[in-house]
Parts: sequence; C-alpha cells; structure tokens
Amino acid sequence: MPPLVFNTYKEIIMADEFNAFEEPNMTQTMEETDKKCPACGGTMDFDPATGGLHCPYCDHYEEIKRKDEEEPVTAAELKLEEAEHTANCDWGIATKTVICKSCGAESVYDVNDLSAVCPYCGSNQVMEASDSNTMAPGGVVPFKIDEKEAANRFTSWIKGKFFAPKLAKESAKAKNFKGIYLPYWTFDADTSSTYTGEYGKDRKVKDKEGNVKTVTDWYNTSGQYDHFYDDELVCGTTQHDTGMLRGIEPYNTADNKAYKPEYVAGFGAEKYSVGVKAAWEKAKAAIKLKIRSSVDHKILSDNNADHVRNVRITSEFSNLTYKYLLLPVWLSSYKYKDKVYQFMVNGQTGKVSGRAPVSVIKVILTILVIIGVIVLISSLNN
Repeated sequence: MPPLVFNTYKEIIMADEFNAFEEPNMTQTMEETDKKCPACGGTMDFDPATGGLHCPYCDHYEEIKRKDEEEPVTAAELKLEEAEHTANCDWGIATKTVICKSCGAESVYDVNDLSAVCPYCGSNQVMEASDSNTMAPGGVVPFKIDEKEAANRFTSWIKGKFFAPKLAKESAKAKNFKGIYLPYWTFDADTSSTYTGEYGKDRKVKDKEGNVKTVTDWYNTSGQYDHFYDDELVCGTTQHDTGMLRGIEPYNTADNKAYKPEYVAGFGAEKYSVGVKAAWEKAKAAIKLKIRSSVDHKILSDNNADHVRNVRITSEFSNLTYKYLLLPVWLSSYKYKDKVYQFMVNGQTGKVSGRAPVSVIKVILTILVIIGVIVLISSLNN
C-alpha cells in the first residue's frame, strides 16, 4: 500500500463529488497548520534558508518561536519498554484520512482541508475514510537545502558520473521536485558484550627446499567490550528505494527540533509503515554487526595480530530509548532516451543518490585500458 502522507498544501482543488461548497477552489485550514502572514494575509511556508516561515507573496519572514521556556527544544528520548503507552498521537491539529479510489493511496490531511487531488497519481477520485490514530513525530530535522540548491546538487552529481553518457550529462534536467519529510526511528542503547575467539600471528619459515612461506600461529582469546550506541537510524517506510535512501545518509540527527506543525508547512510528511518495535529489531541487528566489527578490531589491536576467527559474542542491551523523527528529502527524476531515472537529495546536507544511465562504450573502453595496464605491468616484471 502506498504510504500515508500528512499534507500541508495551500491550494486545494475540489472534486465534483465534494461539491457541497460553492467555490471551485477553497482552502480551509486550522491556524496551527497554515500560518497567516501578518503583512498581507497570505499563507506562509517553512523556509530552509532562514529556518523560519516565509510569505511567498510579500517576502515577509517570521521566526518559529517556542511558546514558553518549558516547551522542549529537541525531541525527547522515550523509553522503548514503554513505547505502547507513551505514543503521542497529537500532531497539533485534527486530522482525517482520505483514500484514492484510483491507486489506493491513503493520505492524512488537516481535518478542515478538502482535497480531490491524489499526491501520488494525480487522480481526483478520492473519498473520506474513517480516521486512525497516527503517532505524532517527536522531532523534525528541518530542510536546509532549498529546491534551487537541490537542483544544483543534482547537476554536479550527474556530471560526476564517469560512466554516464555525455549527452545525458548535458541534457539531464531535474523536474517536479517534491520536498517531503520521511519517517525515521532512532535508538540509543548501552551494550555489554563478552566474547571468545582466536587470533592468528603470521611468521615466515623456510621449507626443506629453502622456499619461504607464511605460517600462522593461532591463540585463544576472550574479553569484554562495552559501548554506547547513539541514534542508530532506521527508516520507518518501505515505500522508497532502500539503496537510494542509504545513499543520502548520514543525517545529523542531533540537529533536530522538537516537532511543531510550522516545520512541515509547505511540505508533505509521510507516516511510518514500520512500527517502533519492528524498527528496534532492525536497529539491534545493525548494532550487532557493528559490535562484531569492533570486537574483531579490538582482538587484532590488543594482540598485534594478523587474523581473527571463530569469534563468538554474547551481547546485552540496556537503557533502550527511541525517538520518532521526520527527516527531509527532495524527490525528483529526469528523463534520458525515454527512460525515467529517479534520484533523491538529502534536504539537510545536499547529498545526492540515484540512478544514472551507463554508456556501454565507456565501460568497454575502461575494461580494455585496465587489461592493457595489467599486461604492461606483467611484461615489465618479467
């Protein structure tokens, strides 16, 4: 099923079946969602350049302020063991769910918004559905890269693709940029691991014929490895290309702001499809891989060894906490020879990841050059 999206669009186009209102174009939103410009009355959007709100009509800027000193600055760490009891479903606004009858997408809107346009397929065949509780994010990593800068980053990225055809580099133009906040879980954990294994040290020996060969001597070892893992990141959606999402990481999750509706003004915010408990299992598996790598390195370093094998690790996890964050992504695509290539831009750092066409001729020439170099080196050595 396509992901749920919390939309803050300013212009709402109504379908024929939603004709209870007389005007064909109407915006009805709550003040918490659509901040009105004090200068001209227009709807203000979040501005990545200033980190505040910007009116596109009169260029008025306004800072996003905390209501009082007790309002949190960043997302709170929540105890994982209490996840089912501490879920906050208050987005700061009342919401409703609509379903597209054309593609099946479900979108979460401000309860006062009326929309007939599906953000996924563009169809106006939508109908209201029964609402469901959606956990509100604890924090937002705001956009710092605007649409223009994202386009510039894409241009630099495609030009740097060595195997991309020259024509693709010259003609590729990003279009239809969509700024969206994607759901992520972060986890903190204290870990305590005990391990056993073997390390090997190499030494040179001569055989009876006088040939030198390498022999490895193996020794048993055991020990303790303790480490605190901070903000282990797990994507909360399965609707996007995992490789591309990995490609635009990392994010500086410490630079998050406690969630306020103003931060998503003008952007979409996708609802998580991976729950916190399922996300923790993914995070735990990733942490275990990191522990294994660190223990291997520790054994090699502590014993000045050359090899390690048969390592067995038992790990305990404690003081588990989590955060639900919205992280910024620019989504777009470009066309080359009637084929569409998708890509993403990290809305915080500008890092680009995506698909690019490959020139078969360049690949063949590169392989031939490599083979030629190998042959030349081999002939010189002989």
